[in-house]
Amino acid sequence: MFHRESGYFKTTYKADQALYPLPIAKWAVGVFAVIFLALPAVLTALAGGQSAEYYTSIVNFILIAVVGALGLNILVGYTGQISIGHAAFMSVGAYTAANLAVKLDLPFWLALPAGGFMAAAVGAIVGVPSLRIKGLYLAIATLAAQLIIEWTINHVPWISGGSQASIEVPRPTLFGIVLNQHRELYYLFLAVAVVAIIATLNLVRSRIGRAFVAIRDQDIAAEIIGIDIFKYKMLAFAISSFYAGVTGVLYTYLYGVANYENFLITTSIDYLAMIIIGGQGSVLGSILGAIFVTLLPIVIRLFMENFGVLLFTVQELNNIIPAVRLGAFGLLIIIFLVLEPEGLNRLWRNIRSYFRVWPFSY
Repeated sequence: MFHRESGYFKTTYKADQALYPLPIAKWAVGVFAVIFLALPAVLTALAGGQSAEYYTSIVNFILIAVVGALGLNILVGYTGQISIGHAAFMSVGAYTAANLAVKLDLPFWLALPAGGFMAAAVGAIVGVPSLRIKGLYLAIATLAAQLIIEWTINHVPWISGGSQASIEVPRPTLFGIVLNQHRELYYLFLAVAVVAIIATLNLVRSRIGRAFVAIRDQDIAAEIIGIDIFKYKMLAFAISSFYAGVTGVLYTYLYGVANYENFLITTSIDYLAMIIIGGQGSVLGSILGAIFVTLLPIVIRLFMENFGVLLFTVQELNNIIPAVRLGAFGLLIIIFLVLEPEGLNRLWRNIRSYFRVWPFSY
């Protein structure tokens, strides 16, 4: 059948290296491409006006989160290096792009990679201790990096722009058109997310990706077979931080301002939740986790606003909703770690495996 491998033979190296060798996969990619390209128009037709803009903004947040989750998954899921300072590297990218855009009048197209490369350089420095420490000790080292970078941004005026630690940035332009609305920014963020997904898919099946997995599974054995542990750990930190820096730049242009409050340790925890719930060591898991964690606070808020008024006042609800959100995150992380450590990606693989052999049971 068209969704199974049986009967499809590869006769060239190009066919063997294809990302989507089966017809159903190619059809699925085509269908999703049409859906995402038409999404703003569909939302405008269905919701109209401000509602369409609101729903498009949610999709924009998901697309940005996908980029950040992919970067963290490369480091944690594929290389096995624990990091709880991901948001700090986002802030490095955000403030780099903001300063370049404001002080040097660089366009978005140059500020975006510049923010990524600066974050990669800082991430590589933070990754130096990974040669000697790992596990909980490495997590504490990345936590220290988070706090140090936050302090530096707040206390160095030429980086943060003053006492408020906020730098307003001009909107990105495309062929002379200023992208002000969420519907206009959507295609920009979609393009960046697609490039990040394709780059990650190719990275993890390359020689570098296989070295990352070998280090994750057993670093001593990887070193014995000739893998340069220090080189690849540093590379993993640099690549992950590059993704984080790009994510920070995208957040900056979405908000129109670079502010350290958008990149606190709670943001790092959110991204850890994305890869744990979605599935570590999986590109699809990063995408599913980003969608799930981005939509969860919105669902909780809508639920509490509609049903919480039966038990609490409006003022009490405003205080309770953030606590419920944090509690839900913690509970979900525990549930997935205990019941399904491989996350949503594993659930999808179980469904896919079922239909691969259907209607047979083996």
